Amino acid sequence: MRKIKWGLAMLAVASLGYAPLGSVQAQAYPNKPVRVIITFPPGSATDIVGRVVTQKLSEIWGQPVLAENRGGAGGSIGSAVVAKAAPDGYTLLVNSNAHAVNPSIYAQLPYDTQKDFTDLAPLSGQPNVLVVTLGSSIKSIREFIAEAKAKPGQINFAHAGVGSGTHLNTEKFKLATGIEFLQVPYKGTPDILSDLFSGRVTCYFAPISPVIPLVREGKLRALGVSSAKRSASLPDVPTVAEAGVPGFEFTLWFGLWGPGGMPADIVRGINRDVNRALAAPEVRERLAKLGNDTMSMTPQEFSGFVRKEIADYARIVKAAGIKPQ
Repeated sequence: MRKIKWGLAMLAVASLGYAPLGSVQAQAYPNKPVRVIITFPPGSATDIVGRVVTQKLSEIWGQPVLAENRGGAGGSIGSAVVAKAAPDGYTLLVNSNAHAVNPSIYAQLPYDTQKDFTDLAPLSGQPNVLVVTLGSSIKSIREFIAEAKAKPGQINFAHAGVGSGTHLNTEKFKLATGIEFLQVPYKGTPDILSDLFSGRVTCYFAPISPVIPLVREGKLRALGVSSAKRSASLPDVPTVAEAGVPGFEFTLWFGLWGPGGMPADIVRGINRDVNRALAAPEVRERLAKLGNDTMSMTPQEFSGFVRKEIADYARIVKAAGIKPQ
């Protein structure tokens, strides 16, 4: 009799439309604020893109999405915070392609990049822009290469920390041109721009987002964009390939991750909502004005993309002779 009553009770529950526990959790997600760690400082390209997307996610979810900057060590400091968080979807990570670079750059990361994170969704991709100040005598990529060859090791070339996308862009440019210069690492773009204007460094492959207004206002001179085609945001600036380095291409991309072991239904839900946010006209327009092309993949596609990028950057790091720190 007890078995019959139990069976009838469960049938009644099913008839009311109750879902398994995992599905209920996914339907309820998020039911409280979501913390998003951004791995580079305020004003950096990673920060700008991350905040545009998280603001829209907050609207979609009806919950605060709290962006928190944890810069340093090529993004690995902020990544470590998320790697150790509970895999419930309430602590997420926005990082650049430094996420895929760091396994080759750092000998002892405080996490395993391929095991301690859940690949959720890509956000966008953009070119870097090689910039100098208006006071510089360098007017083009060809002039830059000529000066670097005439003064090997004397040009101060900034990048946003070992393992960052701007660092790998710099290394790829160095390999493609065969020139020598002094690399000066920083925590992020804002600090670099300050020292660029003060004359402490000569040039920087800056992410396009934070420098578009500076170039348009005539405060910085753009020598070339790293993408295969010109940017619609700076259409008069040639590609690096056009400007004297045939075949050169580098794209800075951004993505969203969570701690490893997140429930599959929550992963699918976050991916769906990120793609929904990126498809919103106002988000697409804001990102486009900042030089970004939005990216859309399933979690499985994004995982494959990340693993391919890890392998590709490993080859670049090896070719550049960079020793893991």
